[in-house]
Amino acid sequence: MTKRLKVAEILRTEPLNTTVQVKGWVKAFRNNQFLALNDGSTSTNLQVVVDFENTDSAIIDRIKFGAAIRAQGTLIESQGKGQKVELKATEIEIYGDCNPEEFPLQPKKQTLEFLREHAHLRFRTNTFAAVFRLRHKLAFAIHKFFEDRGFVYLHTPVITASDAEGAGEMFRVTTLPMDNPPRTESGEVDFSQDFFKRSTNLTVSGQLEAELGAMALGEVYTFGPTFRAENSNTTRHLAEFWMIEPEVAFNDLQDNMDLAENMLRYVIQFALEHCADDLKILEDRLIEEEKSKPQDQRSDMSLTEKLRFVVENEFVRLTYTEAIDILKNSTPNKKGKFQYPVEGWGTDLQSEHERYLVEKHFKKPVILTNYPAEIKAFYMRQDEPKEGVPGPTVSAMDILFPGIGEIVGGSQREERYDKLVRRMHEMHIPEEELSWYLDTRRFGTCPHAGFGLGFERLVLFVTGMTNIRDVIAFPRYPGSAEF
Repeated sequence: MTKRLKVAEILRTEPLNTTVQVKGWVKAFRNNQFLALNDGSTSTNLQVVVDFENTDSAIIDRIKFGAAIRAQGTLIESQGKGQKVELKATEIEIYGDCNPEEFPLQPKKQTLEFLREHAHLRFRTNTFAAVFRLRHKLAFAIHKFFEDRGFVYLHTPVITASDAEGAGEMFRVTTLPMDNPPRTESGEVDFSQDFFKRSTNLTVSGQLEAELGAMALGEVYTFGPTFRAENSNTTRHLAEFWMIEPEVAFNDLQDNMDLAENMLRYVIQFALEHCADDLKILEDRLIEEEKSKPQDQRSDMSLTEKLRFVVENEFVRLTYTEAIDILKNSTPNKKGKFQYPVEGWGTDLQSEHERYLVEKHFKKPVILTNYPAEIKAFYMRQDEPKEGVPGPTVSAMDILFPGIGEIVGGSQREERYDKLVRRMHEMHIPEEELSWYLDTRRFGTCPHAGFGLGFERLVLFVTGMTNIRDVIAFPRYPGSAEF
């Protein structure tokens, strides 16, 4: 029996004048003769030429858009335009019919809103097939980047008893009956009778556990799902998303910035080199989308230009204090164009401020450092007071990209036991809940740093999609937990 070949392999190797078997889905069928077949391995279809005179008419009648088929025949040079080779079929078998009157997708342009309503079928469109092939390549590139540099991939827990961010926006994990949970004498839910004998939640970050690994293994990273019970129904937030979080012993803030910048450059360059066909599909989609916008709202760069913008430009590094001065004196701020006016030091920067710095002021990717302590997490290393800086700061850093704002957040971690405990007290975080974390500062502590990259933010940037729900296969957000 002839072994099945994937379309991507056929188009790459072009084994002319050999018998080839392919399996996939019909993307188009015209003149009862020319069939466009795709199996998901590439964005490019393989043309299959059907011998309609010698093929059962009942088979030909079943060749409809979306049908799953097997085709076997000889691969030959194509005489038509648009493809170099084609399969001259001698056998056609229908695996699964697709009634065009009932199939929600049609061989025409569909809006992204419509496809979100039929998310279980959207993989079958060219756009989403390209998005998820790119997502795969980016995930592979992340692992390769860290593997090549000697990092250890650490699987941190999904179920945890700690709140790494101190935000409290967590999903509860319990086996207790919801209608009548056991209670203590004071009337509170008695979690000592729960499965884990204590209150537990889905993780918001693997950082704290990754720090434990870094204190022995040196360089570790996590890459796994994280969860936020944040009621944000926006195009930039998900309740379930994936995070990449490296932690490195003996790194300081400068080392941390270098690692993050190098990683972002590497994975984006990887996409440019290995995903040209899929990027072309998404770039063409963006070009068409831009045509419907007013001229002043259109992007100055194409998708690939935007990606090269990041790869080819040094990231600008400046402190939060310097950024506030720029924003406070900017024309949009003075003319009231910002939705959130920048009034002075201590302002928590919004996406509009971050994008102004990247897209208008510097016209380069930006790394902001040394944020006010009061707007950052308890574990960030406290800076020494500096002249000209109004208040206490921490050795934090955020990386800002065009069109998306913050894509990476990180810091040097506070390795000094006394200062970390004092900060926990200030933020009302009980020592006993994180005694295991504090042990890393009591026994063999050292400077160390790390960051978090929201994987969907990265995929959003590389694909040019505008809604984060379109770059994860099964999006979770308020009111939606399908599939």
